[in-house]
Parts: sequence; structure tokens; C-alpha cells
Amino acid sequence: MKFRLRFLIAIVNWNLIFQISVTATEISFRNDVMAVLSKSGCNLGTCHGNARGKGGFQISLRGQDPAADFAVLTRDLYGRRSNSNDPDQSLLLLKPSMQMAHEGGKRFSVDSYEYRLLRDWIASGMPDDRLDAPHLVRLRVTPDEVFLSADAASGSSRWQQQISATAEFSDGSSRDVTPLAVYEVSQPIADVSHDGLVKGNSAGEVTVIVRYLHQQVAVRIAFVLQRQNFVWSAPEPANFVDEFVFSKLGKINVNPSPVCDDATFIRRVTLDLLGLLPTAEEARRFVSDPSTGKRSLLINTLLERPEFADWWAMKWSDLLRVEEKTLDRKGVENFHGWLRDAFATNKPLDQLVREVVAGRGSTYEVPPANFYRALRTPFERSESIGQLFLGVRLQCSKCHNHPFDRWTQDDYYSWGSVFSRVDYKIIENRRRDSNDSHEFDGEQIVFLKDTGEAKDPRINKTRSAKFLGEAKELESRQDPLTGLAAWLTDPHNERFAQMLANRTWQQVMGRGIVDPIDDFRATNPPSNPALLKAIANHLVNGTSEAGISANQDSQRFDLRCLLRVILNSHTYQLSSSVNETNQHDETNFSHAFVRRHSAEQLIDATSQVLGVPLDFAGYPTGRRATQLPGVPSNRERNNAQSEADRFLKLFGKPPRLQSCDCERSDETTLGQTFQLVSGSLINRMLTTGGNSLDSLAKSEKPPSEIVTDLYWMTITRSPNQDELSATVRFLEKSHDRRQALEDIAWGLFNSNEFLLRR
Repeated sequence: MKFRLRFLIAIVNWNLIFQISVTATEISFRNDVMAVLSKSGCNLGTCHGNARGKGGFQISLRGQDPAADFAVLTRDLYGRRSNSNDPDQSLLLLKPSMQMAHEGGKRFSVDSYEYRLLRDWIASGMPDDRLDAPHLVRLRVTPDEVFLSADAASGSSRWQQQISATAEFSDGSSRDVTPLAVYEVSQPIADVSHDGLVKGNSAGEVTVIVRYLHQQVAVRIAFVLQRQNFVWSAPEPANFVDEFVFSKLGKINVNPSPVCDDATFIRRVTLDLLGLLPTAEEARRFVSDPSTGKRSLLINTLLERPEFADWWAMKWSDLLRVEEKTLDRKGVENFHGWLRDAFATNKPLDQLVREVVAGRGSTYEVPPANFYRALRTPFERSESIGQLFLGVRLQCSKCHNHPFDRWTQDDYYSWGSVFSRVDYKIIENRRRDSNDSHEFDGEQIVFLKDTGEAKDPRINKTRSAKFLGEAKELESRQDPLTGLAAWLTDPHNERFAQMLANRTWQQVMGRGIVDPIDDFRATNPPSNPALLKAIANHLVNGTSEAGISANQDSQRFDLRCLLRVILNSHTYQLSSSVNETNQHDETNFSHAFVRRHSAEQLIDATSQVLGVPLDFAGYPTGRRATQLPGVPSNRERNNAQSEADRFLKLFGKPPRLQSCDCERSDETTLGQTFQLVSGSLINRMLTTGGNSLDSLAKSEKPPSEIVTDLYWMTITRSPNQDELSATVRFLEKSHDRRQALEDIAWGLFNSNEFLLRR
């Protein structure tokens, strides 16, 4: 009897051991345990993934180093962190389940899937599967895009969508990882549950980021409100731009605003293409013209004006860091002049980029070589080119794998090696501040060394050069910059074409289809992918997605051709006035975005209206702000900054120390208000003798015509009846007509219609 009992106990124990061993083989440290650490938030930067860890416990950020994490979890000196003899007493279970005090709070409960998985792994002896674990090759998420419709009476749970995640591994296997995936919502208008159930709280669009191990997928969800008696209303599409925009708006039950009036259009398009106001004569002539094709004709005319080259050279000078401290005065003027000539002659954008990326030689004789003069290290070059021309922000990958993109530290240092052979021969340096090693004044020669690779500090060794995202290493004899220029601008490089198209779209529309415009990643998807693809294809080929040429003279990467299509669309020409359906839309271009003019536009417009030339330190009187090659704060030598220089700085002109549009500030400040209301520059321009107000004051026209002229000069429209009556009364009662006109002009300069692009 005792023998049989002992035999039965042995059989039971053997079965338990067998079951545990089966569990051990089913649980993968790399694919399961690491996923639980991510799911519970343990390896985030705010918790134990912090560079210093928390509470003496540190693991890799977002699980980028499973081998190191395995060592940390299993080699605890006191065996408290993971106790295979008594799994339930492991700190790895006690703290996140709040059976023991935990600063990070409760991460899962005792009866949860995460707890059971971790406990089984600990109980099985914490096996490692470094050698035989299949690695994740793809994360498939369904749906990838969905439009959910509900009426207002459905309650708070009217919009619901379950997200499912499937992991595909290198051994060909796949499994449902919905419970282990991490779900993050981009906007507070929705909540997502532990297991991927999304509930919308209000109408709008969100992106849900689904993350499992090192892969992330974005899901776009639109919560569409069924509107009672909704009737689709939109102008007839003018071209393929409207077709893609209106198609998206129709799906979300949003009506676009009507097309803007002629006065608004000429002001908007002239500012967007030239950085200037239309003159009163130009605007009044355009508005009174009954021709049906006058808008297209105006666009074509503006695209060929010399101010177009000034305006777009200024925009690209911001991006390419054309500033004097690093480049010196002659380098700035050469580089800016080369850019202006490129836009004046309509140089294809891919050719412009190739010449910049491959540029070398004397910074005085080869203007594009100044680009590398401003970027002194391999990683400054790699980060800038990645952001400028691929929409990739790599800075995070310098210290750890990118938390929101696919780029690793290996990618970062291999990409940096592409630029490691770039060097400088300093012919002379006449810098004024001997303590400032970043100041250069004199000719330099940019050239390629015979050898050079960027050092990866993690291994204290150099990395072989690779183009970003490519597996093939560059040959040691290959010219890396010429090869890079060709690879980057290849027509089949969709990222490059989409980046240029998106930047151009944003510069006239006020917001990118991908926004921020230089942050292309899976977790920041375009608001209208089909639209972005179509305009990128048009940029590359001069055709729409359907292959229809918009202009017989179009060429590849033709900026004017792309602008012509965008500006002729009804989408661009929509009013900024909103309706009930689109008043909260900020991403789908259902109406024009109201935005503040740039610093250059504002000061040039004031100068233009008053007929008073501007003074910038070191330049002849009369140069417009949009024509300046460099940056005021770095340009002056022995001369103090002028009032105009200080105005530009105050209103957000960038110092050009970063390769990013974000450097230009559009923030409003109290200082700007004081400058507009009582600043010395505006006051001096208003009171200067011989300005346009003098002409109006001496005019024999009746007061109503004088007021009307001033309105057209400043805000590009006639005054309405109330405005006209009040202003005429003020002018007639005044004992000093000149002074009264100054007051009226001052009021118009401080109005929203003057300060804002509408």
C-alpha cells in the first residue's frame, strides 16, 4: 500500500514536472517575457527603462537589449527579484501586482495573463532562448484604417473598434499577440483598453499606435458623427488634389468651406508665392476682371516674377543653415545667391539637392560646399540630411533605439559613417572672438579624406558606412557623397519625393499632410495617404497619379509645376470661414488655415504700404527682408543692429542653427504687441515725410475715396459701409488730415486682417 502510494505520488510529481517543462518550452523570454515588461510599462523611460533605472532596478529602454535584461532579471545577488523556488515571492510579481509597495503603482493583477506568464517562466527556472527563439519579422494589425459612424444619441460608447495584432516570426509561425501588444492613442478624444478595444468619446480622428517588441504599427480611426439632414456640398473638383481631399471629407461627413472671394485669393496667393502684398492697383484690377480663368493666369504670372526666387531662396536658406557666424559673409552671399539663381531658373529640386549633398571644394567658388561647412561632425551631417530630405528624425537613435520609429543605434552609426570622410582645409580664419571655436571668417575647402568611419561609442569601434535603411555596405573606394546624392534623389525613392512634396504643400497650405512635415514615421501617418502619394508622383513625373500631365512643359521635380497644381485646386482656394461640419477640422484641409505672417512678410508689407524703405545693418537701404542672404543677429559686425533687424528677431526669424522648420517661431509675445502698438519702427515709418500717407493727405480726392484707397493698400479690400462711415467721420472731424491718416493706418496695421494670412 505504501509502495503504491509512493509510486502514485511519484507519477503525479513526474506529471507536474512534465507540465512545467512543457510550459517552459512554450514561454519565450524574448517574445513573451519581454513583451510583458513592455505591456506593463516597466521598460519605459519614466520607469526602469530610465538611464539610471528606478529603485536600483534598471532594464533596457523599451526592451532594446533582451540579453542584458535577462541577466538583470535572473542574476539577482539575493534571489529576491525572481525566485524560482518560491515564484510568488519574486519581486518581479509582488511589486507590479501591488502585493508589496511599488512606486510605479499597480501594473497588473494576480489573476492577469501577465502575472501568470511571468510566474510560469520563473517557476520553470527562467530559461533563456537566446539561441533558438524565432525573431519577430512583422507585426500585422487589423484594421489599419477605419471610419466609425454613429449618431449623437448613441451615448458615450457609440464608437467602438477592436484592434487585433498578429506577430509573424522568422520560422514562419504566427500567433495572436493582441493581449501582449501595447496600445497608445494620439488624441484624448478616445480611450483604448488593455486588450485593444478603442472607444471614441467625441467626433474626430486619432492614431492608435500598436507596439509589440520592437515593431510598431499605426491605426487611423475616424469617429464620424452622423449629422441629421446632412447633405454633401462642395465645389466641383478642379483637379486630382480636390478629388482626394473631397473624397476623405465625404467619408467623415464634413463639408468644405466655399471658395474664397477674389480679393482674398489675390492677397493669399501673392503672399504665399512672393512673400509680398499685392499692390492696391493689382488687387482692384484683378477683382474687377470678369474673366473666368483669371486665377490660373495670375498664378502663372506670379510664378515667373523675380520676387518668387527671393521668397523661396529665403525658405531654403533657413533649412540649409545659411548664417554668417559659421559660413562668413562671403559664404552666405555665395550660397544664398546660388539658391536664388536655382529658383529663378527653375532648377529641378532633385538636381538642387544632388548638388548640395555632393558639394565640395572652395566655399567661395562652389557655393553648395557651404552646406557642409555649417555641419562640422559626421553626425550633424547625417542627422540634418536625414531630417531635411527623408523626414527622419534620428537624434533619439544616438543613445538608444528609436522609441517611435524603426531606426536602431546600429543604423545611426552606420549612417553617420557615410559622412565621416568629409573634412575641411581652413585657408584662413579672421574670426573676431578668439575664444569662439565655432566662428569662421575666411575661405575653406571642403574635401573627402581617403579613409574615415564614424566611431560607435558602445563598442569603441568604427562602423561601416551604409545608406539609411540599406543592408549593403558602401565600398571603401566609392565616393560616398556622390553615391548618396544619386541614391537619395532616385525617382523610386518614395520617401524623398514625398518629403519634398509634403514640405511644398505645407509652405502654401499652412500644415503638412504629414505633420510635423519632417517627421515621417509609421507612428505619425499622413492624414490623407492617397493625396500625399498623388502629389509626390506629380512632383516626380509632372503627372497626376493617373498619369495625366498637367502641363506640357512640366519636368521631373519641377517646383513651379507642383505649385501650379496645388494653387489651382479648390482646396487651396477655400475660404477660412468655417461651417458647422468643419469648424473643428484641423487635419483634412476642409478650409483655409488662418495663420500669422512671417516676420519678413510683416515688415515688408508695412514698408510696401507706407512706401518707406527698410534699413538692415550692413546692407544698402531699400533691401527687402525677404532678400537678405543671412540672419540679422549674426550679420552685423561693428554696426549695431538696426530697428528692422530687431523686428525680425522679435517676430521669430530663425537663427538658422538647426535644419528644421520648427526653428522659426510663430509664437505671439507681449513684446510683439508692444512693437506693433507703440514700437519705434512702426511709428517712424508712419511719420516719415514723403511716405504714402503724405500723398493721400495731399490728395484732392473726397475722404471716402482716400479711405477706400488706404483699405486696398493695407488689407486688400474695400471698407464695408459701417467702416467707411466711421472712418470718414473721423477723418473729416480731424484738424490734421496727415495725423488722422497715421491713426487710421496704425489701426489697420494692428488689425487681424493685416497681421494674419486668411
